[in-house]
Amino acid sequence: MSEPGAPITTDALIIGAGPAGLWLAFELGLLGISSQIVDAQATPGGQVATLYGDKPLYDIPGLPACTGQELTERLLLQVRPFAPELHLGQEIVSLESGGEDGGWRLGSSQGAQFHASCVFIAAGVGAFAPRRLKLDGIEALENSQVFHWWPNAGALFGQRVLVVGGDELALDRIDALLADASPPAAILLMHRRAVLQAPPERLARFEALCAQGRVAFEAGQITGLELEAGRLAAVQRSGPDGDLPTLAVDAIVVAQGLSPRLGPLADWGLAMERKQLPVDTARFATSLPGVFAVGDIVSYPGKKKLIVSAFHEATLAAFAAADLLNPQRSQILQYTSSSSLLHGRLKIES
Repeated sequence: MSEPGAPITTDALIIGAGPAGLWLAFELGLLGISSQIVDAQATPGGQVATLYGDKPLYDIPGLPACTGQELTERLLLQVRPFAPELHLGQEIVSLESGGEDGGWRLGSSQGAQFHASCVFIAAGVGAFAPRRLKLDGIEALENSQVFHWWPNAGALFGQRVLVVGGDELALDRIDALLADASPPAAILLMHRRAVLQAPPERLARFEALCAQGRVAFEAGQITGLELEAGRLAAVQRSGPDGDLPTLAVDAIVVAQGLSPRLGPLADWGLAMERKQLPVDTARFATSLPGVFAVGDIVSYPGKKKLIVSAFHEATLAAFAAADLLNPQRSQILQYTSSSSLLHGRLKIES
C-alpha cells in the first residue's frame, strides 16, 4: 500500500469508468495485470449510465434488453474478482513521463498521484464536466463550501446544505447526503421551476422525504452570495414572484447536469484528429508509447461508435499491454472455459 501522499503504483491506469473502461479492467485482470480506474463522474458507468441509466439497450450480446444502469452493474460484478480501485469524482489533469522509473506519472483534480506502467484512455466523448453555477465570487469557495463534484464523505456533517438542480442527478445527490454516516443538519433542494424531471418512483420517494421533514424544496434561483470573513454565510435568491429573503447556508452542492468535454488530455501531446485519437487497429496504441485508447474517443477507418465495438477494442488493447509489460512471456491464448490459470484469477472454485 502506498504511503499517504505517495503515488499509487499500478500496472495500468484506466481513464474512464464506462463500459469500455470496466471491460478493460476485466481483460487486464485475466492477463494478470492490475489496474486503477479514474472517472470524472461520481458514479461508474460513463455516458451509458448517465444518458441511458433507465433506458433500454437492445444491442448488447447475450442481453436482449437491459438498461444502462443494469449493464454497469453487471460489468462491475464481472470485474469484481480483480478488485480494480475506483477513483471517482475526479479527472486526470496531468500526464508526464515516468523518467528513469519508466511508465507514466499522472495527477488528478483531487490531488491523487499515480505511477502507471501503461495508460488506457477510455474517456468516451470526453470527460463529463458539471454545468457550473455562475455567480460572482464562487470560484474562491470551490471544494470548500461549493461543490460541483461530490464532496468527501462527512464533509457536510451538521451543515445547512443547499442542493441546486432539478433532475435525477440532484435527487441522487440528496440520497447520498442522507445515506452518509455523518449527514448534513438540513437539506434544501432549489430548482428554477416547481416541476422536477425524474422517473415517477424517484419523485414519489422525494415527496416522501419532504413529507417526513428530511428534505425541503423551493422553486427559485440563486442571484448572489453573501460572505462573512471570506466564508459563505447566505445566498440571495429570487422566486417565481420576485426576490425572496436571503437564505442562510453553509454549503452548496451543484447538480445541474453534466456536459462532455475533452479537458486536459488535449494538452498531453497526443496526436489528434477532430478531437479524437487515431489508433492502430491491432494494438489500439496512441502516438505516445504505452498509452492506449478505446471507445468513442478513438478514430480509425471503419470505426463504429457502438458498445460492442468498444469491448473488442478493449480486448485487443489489453493483450497489447500484456506484450508491452511482459515482452519475454509467451502470450498463449487461454480460454475461460478450460484454463485453470484463468479460473484461479477469476476465483472460481474447482
